[in-house]
Amino acid sequence: MGKIIAVANQKGGVGKTTTAINLAASLAALEYKTLLVDADPQANATSGLGFDPASITSSIYECMVEDVNPEDIILQSPNIEFLDLIPSHIDLVGAEVEMINLDNREEKMREALKPLRQKYDFIIIDCSPSLGLITVNSLTAADSVVIPVQCEYFALEGLGKLLNTIKIIQSRLNVELAIEGILLTMYDVRLRLSNQVVEEVKTHFQQMVFDTIIPRNVKLSESPSFGLPAILHDAESKGALSYLNLAREIAEKNSVALEK
Repeated sequence: MGKIIAVANQKGGVGKTTTAINLAASLAALEYKTLLVDADPQANATSGLGFDPASITSSIYECMVEDVNPEDIILQSPNIEFLDLIPSHIDLVGAEVEMINLDNREEKMREALKPLRQKYDFIIIDCSPSLGLITVNSLTAADSVVIPVQCEYFALEGLGKLLNTIKIIQSRLNVELAIEGILLTMYDVRLRLSNQVVEEVKTHFQQMVFDTIIPRNVKLSESPSFGLPAILHDAESKGALSYLNLAREIAEKNSVALEK
C-alpha cells in the first residue's frame, strides 16, 4: 500500500508547490514509484513538470465531481521514469461549489485515490493555499501531511489555524491522519532572522520538525520556468540536494527499504 502525503499550508508563498514537485521528483529519482496529484486550481505543479495546463482536458476535478477514473488521466513524466502526475486546471475552482450538495463531499478525493494505492510507493498531493473543501478533501485522503514553513517573521502565523484544522479532520474525517513533519523552507544562512525562526520552530515543535532545511536557492526558483524539477534543472544545486535529503528522510522515517 502506497503512502499518501499531503503538502499543505493555507499561507501562500511558503514553498508548498516547490516542495510537492521536488519531493515527488526526488522520491522518483530514488526509484520509488511516485504519483504527484495537483490539487491546486493554479495548476503550478502541472506546469512545473512540463505540462501545459491549458491543454489538460481531464484533471483531478473530473475525478472528484464526475467520478472519472483517475487511471485514465494519469500523465507520465517525460523526464523521470518513476514519476506520474494527476494534473489540475482552473475548473478546480468550481469544484468547491459543485461539491456542496454531494454526499460524502469531503471524501471524494479519498475515493478517487483509493485504487491507486496499490500502484505507487508514494502519492504526494499539492494542496491549494486555503483551508477550503479541496484542501479538506486532500487531508481526508492523506495518511500524513508535510507542512512547509518559511524562515521569515510571519512563519508561525496561520500555523496554529492549520494545526487546528488537522485536529478537526483527525476527529471527524480521518482518524489516521498524522503530521509527517514541519519543513523549514527559504532558509538564508546569512540572516539572523532565519536562524531565529529555525530555533523558535524547533523549540516549539521539536521532533515534528524535519532535519532537512530547504535553503533559498536560485535554481529552485528557476526550474519551474523550464518545466523541470530542480534535480533535472541542476542536480548539484543546494536546493536539489536538500530535497533529495528530504526524500531520503521521509523514506527512512516510513521504513521503506532503501536498497532499491
